[in-house]
Amino acid sequence: MDGATEQTEQWERPEARGDVRGVELRQLRCLVAIVDEGGFTDAAAVLGVSQAAVSRTLASLERALGVRLLRRTSRVVAPTTTGLRVVAHARRVLGEVDALVQEVASGHTRLRIGYAWSAVGRHTVAFQRQWAERHPGTELHLVRVNASSAGLAEGACDLAVVRRPLDDRRFDTAIVGLERRLCALATDDPLARRRSVRLADLGGRTLLIDRRTGTTTTDLWPPDARPAVEETHDVDDWLTVIATGRCVGVTAESTAHQYPRPGVVYRPVRDAEPVAVRLAWWRDDPHPATQAVIELLTALYRAP
Repeated sequence: MDGATEQTEQWERPEARGDVRGVELRQLRCLVAIVDEGGFTDAAAVLGVSQAAVSRTLASLERALGVRLLRRTSRVVAPTTTGLRVVAHARRVLGEVDALVQEVASGHTRLRIGYAWSAVGRHTVAFQRQWAERHPGTELHLVRVNASSAGLAEGACDLAVVRRPLDDRRFDTAIVGLERRLCALATDDPLARRRSVRLADLGGRTLLIDRRTGTTTTDLWPPDARPAVEETHDVDDWLTVIATGRCVGVTAESTAHQYPRPGVVYRPVRDAEPVAVRLAWWRDDPHPATQAVIELLTALYRAP
C-alpha cells in the first residue's frame, strides 16, 4: 500500500472523522472561495488573507469533518467526490446566513403582513397603494399562509390579518373592520337565483369548511338544524368543490372580492353576524409600523 492510498483510507475511516460541531462559517467560505477561484492564491486575494491562512483554514475544516475535500497537484485544485457534496451544502448554509444578515440589517424597512385566505378583500389594492405613498421607506409584502395565526407564529410575517380570535396570549390584536358573511354557491344552485339567503336555507345542505383558518362553524345554526360538514384546507379546493354543487360555503365578504371564480356565485347571508377583521402582532415585539397599519386599515373599512 503506498503512502497516498494509506492516507486516503485514513481520512475515510469513521473513527478518523472529527467533531463537526467545530465547523465554522469562515471555513466554509474559505472552501467555496478555493473552488470558485480555482486555487489557493486567488482565494486568498478574494478573502483578503494570506495563502498560508487559506491552507490552514482548509486543513482545519478537513480535520473537523474527517474527510479530504480537495485534490491538490502542482497544476490543479479540484474537489473530491465528498468535497463536491460539502461545497453544495456550504453554499446553501452561506446563502441562508447571508439572507439572515440582510434580514436583520434591513431593520424595519420591510413589513410582512400575513393572511390565511383573502388579505383585506376589496381594500387590498387601496391598502397597498396608499401604504406605498405614505410610507415609502417601509416596503410592504402580503404573505399568504394558511395557518391559524396566518404565519405570525411561524415567523413568516410581522403582522397578520385574522378573522377569528387568537387564543394565544403571545399575541395582541385589534379589530380594524367588519365584513358581511356570504354564502358561496354553484351558479346553477336554486339558491343562486335569490338576492340573499338565510342560515335556515342552508340547514339541509353540506357545508364545506376549513377548521384551521375558516370563519364558519356549525355554531351559527341551532343545534337541531345544523348542516352536514365536510372539510378542506385550501381556498382553491374550497371553490372547486362548491362549483360542483356538492357543497356550499359560508365565508367573509373579502373572499368574494379576492376569489371570483367561474361556476361560483356569492350571496349575502342576511341573518348571520358579520365577521370581525383583526390585525395581530407579537405582544412583546410589535413592529414599529403596527399603529400606522391599524389606522390605515380602519380608515379603509370605515370608508363608504
